[in-house]
Amino acid sequence: MPKLGVAEIRKPQLIDATMEAINEVGLQKANVVMISGYAGVSPAIINHHFGGKDKLLEATMRHVLKELADNIRQRLAEVPTDNVVARLDAIVRANFDTNQVDGRVVKTWLTFWSQSMHRDDLFRLQRVNQKRLLSYLMYELKQVMPRTRARQVSQTIAALIDGIWLRGALSPEGIDVIEARQLIDGYIIEQLPVKLADRYDIVRLDVAPTFEAAGK
Repeated sequence: MPKLGVAEIRKPQLIDATMEAINEVGLQKANVVMISGYAGVSPAIINHHFGGKDKLLEATMRHVLKELADNIRQRLAEVPTDNVVARLDAIVRANFDTNQVDGRVVKTWLTFWSQSMHRDDLFRLQRVNQKRLLSYLMYELKQVMPRTRARQVSQTIAALIDGIWLRGALSPEGIDVIEARQLIDGYIIEQLPVKLADRYDIVRLDVAPTFEAAGK
């Protein structure tokens, strides 16, 4: 078995430390010394293996985006392929999952978005994330509506996910996951062909709403 390098062994610690530093003081005030202190490593390790704070932010966001992508795939794997409504809801739920609305992750996302306007590497990550979300939504919606209409609805769902998430992130109360899902899932139901929409009811649970086929 090949030996892992120092960078791979320390990477989870450094990612966690980067989010902790951003959460405490923001990216501008966070520095390599502070991050290394949170991680319990020498600043030289960060500079040598990651090239400084900027590359650590990129590595941290790659980790957050991978968690999101893995969550979407896992949730979709648990839903029948012919239940389009439930699969769309699974995509929405993944975007508002616990690990995406955690306070540290929220601040890291906000930092990422602001920095992606000035850094090509982060901008590319953001584009990949956007395209991935639209691809998931388009795939499901094309099963029940024309491609052009599916693209329009996909764009709107993506805008709702980002907009509601951002509004919640900037609110003192934080992100209301239940309200977010109700708003977005409600829009999805309204866009479905009548015959399909009539087959489903929104079942509102104490923790979060979900979709079930009527009559089951």
